[in-house]
Amino acid sequence: MKRRYIEIMDTTLRDGEQTSGVSFSASEKLALAQLLLTEVKVDRVEVASARVSAGELEAVQQITSWAAKVGLLDKIEVLTFVDGQASLNWMQMSGAKVMNLLTKGSLNHLTHQLKKTPEEHFTDIQQLIYDAQKLDLQVNVYLEDWSNGMRNSPDYVLQYLDFLQTQPIRRVLLPDTLGVLTPSETYTFISPLVSRYPNLHFDFHAHNDYDLSIANVMEAIRAGAHGIHLTVNGLGERAGNAPMASAIAVLRDFMPDVKMGVVEKSLYQVSKIVETFSGLRIPDNKPVVGDNVFTQTAGIHADGDKKNNLYFNTLLPERFGRKRSYALGKMSGKANIENNLRELGILLSEGDLKKVTQRVIELGDQKEAVTREDLPYIISDILNTNAVASRVEVLNYVLTHSKDLKPSATLRVRIDAEFFEENAQGDGQYDAFMNALKKVYSKKKLSLPVLTDYAVRIPTGGRTDALCETIITWTYNNREFKTRGLDSDQTVSAIKATQKMLNALD
Repeated sequence: MKRRYIEIMDTTLRDGEQTSGVSFSASEKLALAQLLLTEVKVDRVEVASARVSAGELEAVQQITSWAAKVGLLDKIEVLTFVDGQASLNWMQMSGAKVMNLLTKGSLNHLTHQLKKTPEEHFTDIQQLIYDAQKLDLQVNVYLEDWSNGMRNSPDYVLQYLDFLQTQPIRRVLLPDTLGVLTPSETYTFISPLVSRYPNLHFDFHAHNDYDLSIANVMEAIRAGAHGIHLTVNGLGERAGNAPMASAIAVLRDFMPDVKMGVVEKSLYQVSKIVETFSGLRIPDNKPVVGDNVFTQTAGIHADGDKKNNLYFNTLLPERFGRKRSYALGKMSGKANIENNLRELGILLSEGDLKKVTQRVIELGDQKEAVTREDLPYIISDILNTNAVASRVEVLNYVLTHSKDLKPSATLRVRIDAEFFEENAQGDGQYDAFMNALKKVYSKKKLSLPVLTDYAVRIPTGGRTDALCETIITWTYNNREFKTRGLDSDQTVSAIKATQKMLNALD
């Protein structure tokens, strides 16, 4: 089967920049244009709108200067307007050679915005195309509001396309400007145009106002469209444009009769860079590029993956330079834990695995974010806990820390069948806790071990909610020993280590 090639035009730097609050600097635009053309390997990039600002002109000049040096200048496109010589002059200053001319694709827009007849509009367009040719500029033509044009004034659209097929243009760009099309309409509107105008190249430009952009992209391709316009992370005005990663994955997996040049493994990389440059965070559950989309949470799913990849589909993370992960929390089962331990190169016995699994579930119930990097600390905490009964238990405590006041601690402790409550101040919260504990033990005429070393460790990654392991070294009766405590709060982890010390005393 001969597969049909589909052109991918990225418009992140033009239409995507119309996202509220997003403005790329000249250097960011250059870096993204380079990445999109050389790593992601899209066919074309629309990088700016003409006449917007001096900064926009500078950005396009930097991009075209680079593109000319590497032989990619014909892949750089700019949105222009039917405005006499103004856009043409801007194009010459920018160094760009391909203009995407914005024209009226519905009679409603033409009548009420331009207040011109179709014949007057076509005459203006013809003159501009003629002038562009003299400047050695290639012209593509946008039919703004084309989707509503097909709904409400199809005769005008056909009249316009009859005219355009007589002009020396490269492509006709069909935008669903307001994001109103349904998938069935997309097919119904595009298919007869492809048949009627076999010599015209049609691109489809989807918006996502009803969350139908990917479905509409599929139907546009099925109807015979020759190219599609996409943005990284679905950036764009209002609800955005069709997102690139999703569109590429869908076309590759469900439309085997088409092919594209996009490199899937580069999609996640460019997505994260656009996230950084735009300042708009990618939702965790966004298909293909979201942080959670290749994460199994339920233990039964991890178990199924282990046995025969029962919960895999063709959307494999390796395609996009990513890895499958298994979340750790209250939904975790042994299979989740095992998969994460395997990544760390750790093998536990069945009994120890059950203990660690139970501890992860307990932390998940407390809404702690448990990560793979936390596991060695959890293992150390669980497997180094003495199996002896807890004679001493810290039942309750209140720790205070105020500016210009000494920290204080109030605690309630059970020693065997007796209960004690004390309060003390200290140089820090943990010091105050220990001073209150010493008061309790003095009532029992008991002494506490001497703290000789206090070390704190957290997993790599620097998360503010990371588990914290406190390792305290004690000396008692000429014997040195260590106890460990684990919690997301450093002081609480020290208290847990201290309770273990109290139960380790003879």
